[in-house]
Amino acid sequence: MALKNLLALVVLLGVVGVSFVKAYENSESNPYTKGGLYLGYYRSKCPQVEYIVRRVTYQYVSANPTLAAALLRMHFHDCFVKGCDGSILITSPNKDAERDAPPNLSLKGFEVVNAVKSAIESECPGVVSCADVLALVARDAVLVIRGPWWPVPLGRRDGRISKISEANLPSPFANVATLKKNFSDKGLNSKDLVVLSGAHTIGVSSCGLISKRIYNFTGRGDFDPAMDPNYVMQLKKRCQPTDVTTIVDMDPGSVNIFDSHYFDTVAEKKGLFISDSALLNDWETKLYIQKQVYTHGFTFNRDFSESMVKLGLVQILTGNQGEIRRRCDLVN
Repeated sequence: MALKNLLALVVLLGVVGVSFVKAYENSESNPYTKGGLYLGYYRSKCPQVEYIVRRVTYQYVSANPTLAAALLRMHFHDCFVKGCDGSILITSPNKDAERDAPPNLSLKGFEVVNAVKSAIESECPGVVSCADVLALVARDAVLVIRGPWWPVPLGRRDGRISKISEANLPSPFANVATLKKNFSDKGLNSKDLVVLSGAHTIGVSSCGLISKRIYNFTGRGDFDPAMDPNYVMQLKKRCQPTDVTTIVDMDPGSVNIFDSHYFDTVAEKKGLFISDSALLNDWETKLYIQKQVYTHGFTFNRDFSESMVKLGLVQILTGNQGEIRRRCDLVN
C-alpha cells in the first residue's frame, strides 16, 4: 500500500509539472528560458521523455532510496566541471575521465542514467541528450523520496571532452571563503552555496574523510574545535582511527528524509565536513542556517528548487555545440 501511495504522489506531482510546462513552454513569459533551454523543449520531438525518465527512475530509487542522494550528487559533480554537459558519464579505457578523479570514485547510480537513456533511445533515438537525462533523473530521484520538485528547462547538448585533470570540485575540507569563490565562479551566490549544501540532509560519507578531523586535526591528537565534543565521541565509536570505509550519515537521524534538519545539525556544531561547519563562519550563510532552524525550514524546499534551476544552467552547451550521445558513457 505504501508503494502505491508513493507512486500516486510521483504521478500527481508529474502532472503538476506537465501543467507547469504547458503554461510556459518556449514563450517570452517563460522565466526558465536561457541560452536555448526552455520547458517543453522536447514536446514535439519526444513528448514522452519526462514520463519515461520518471517511470524508470522510480523503479530504481523506490527499490534503493539511497540512490536519490547519489544521483543528486552526480548532477552536481557534472555541473561543476565544464558545466552541465553530461561529461561525468563518459568512461575512458585509460581511466583518465572525470569519473576517474578521486572525488568521483564514490559516485553511484550510473546504471540508472544508462537505463533511462536506453528507454528513451527506444522511443526517440538520437534526440535527448545525456546532460538533460541526468538533470531530469536527479530531480525525479529526489521526488521519489518525497523531496521538492523543480522545473528543469531542457535543450542541453552533451560535451565530448572528459578529463580527470579538470575535475576540480568544491572540497569537503574547504573554508567558507574558498567555497564562496567556487560557487561564484559558476555564477552561483552565497545563498545557493548554503541552500545546496542542504542536500547533505540525505547524504552519506565515509570514516576516511573525517578521520583526521576527529583524531588528529592539528597533528597533536586533537579534534576540530568547531565540532561538538559529544558528537566527536559518537563518531569515534563508529570510526576507528584506521577505518576508511565505514559509512557515516551526514544528517544523523534524518538521512532518509529530505528536510531542513541538516541546518539544525550544522547549527549544533555537528556538521560532518569542515565545509559544513564553515557555513557558520560567514554572516550570510550563518543567517540562512539560523532562519531555517527558527522557522523549521519554512522556505527551504522553495529555495532548494530555485537553486537547483540555477545549477542546471551552469555553462550549458546548446545549438550546434557538443552532440547528442547515443550512449551516455561513450562519445559518438
